[in-house]
Amino acid sequence: MKILIGVDDSKHSRAALEYVKKMTWPKGTQVLVVSAVRDVMPAYTEVYAASPAYSDRAMEDLFKFHQEIASDAEKALQAAGLQTEAKVLQGDPRSVIVDLARAEAADLIVVGSHGRTGMAKLLLGSVATHVVSHAPCSVMVVKLEK
Repeated sequence: MKILIGVDDSKHSRAALEYVKKMTWPKGTQVLVVSAVRDVMPAYTEVYAASPAYSDRAMEDLFKFHQEIASDAEKALQAAGLQTEAKVLQGDPRSVIVDLARAEAADLIVVGSHGRTGMAKLLLGSVATHVVSHAPCSVMVVKLEK
C-alpha cells in the first residue's frame, strides 16, 4: 500500500500525522510525505521587494522551512515503524498533492482539515476539499479532536 500524506506547520497536519502513526497498516506500506511551497507573492511594490534576488532568497528560506517539516514528519513515521520518503515541491498544495498521488499511484491520501467555513473557506480555499474532489484514490481527512 502507498500512502501520501500532505504536511505543513499546522496543528491539523500534526493530527493527520499522528493518525497515520497510530493506525495499523499492511506490511510493506510505504508513506510518502509531501510538503508544498507556495510561490512568493510580494505584498508591496517597493523596489527591493520586486527584485529577483529578494524572491529567490524568500523561496530558498521557504524550501528550507518545508524541508524541516517534511523531515520531521518522516522521522516520526519511521519511529513508528513505517517506510517513508519525503518530498518538498513548489506549487499550490492542492495541485501538488493530487498530481503527486497520480504520479506515484498512491492508494490513499491523508490530509488534515483546518475546518474553515464561510468566507474564510472562500478566500483561503480548502486543500482538503480540493483533494477529496480531484484525487485519483481514496482520501482520509483527519480533523482535530475537540
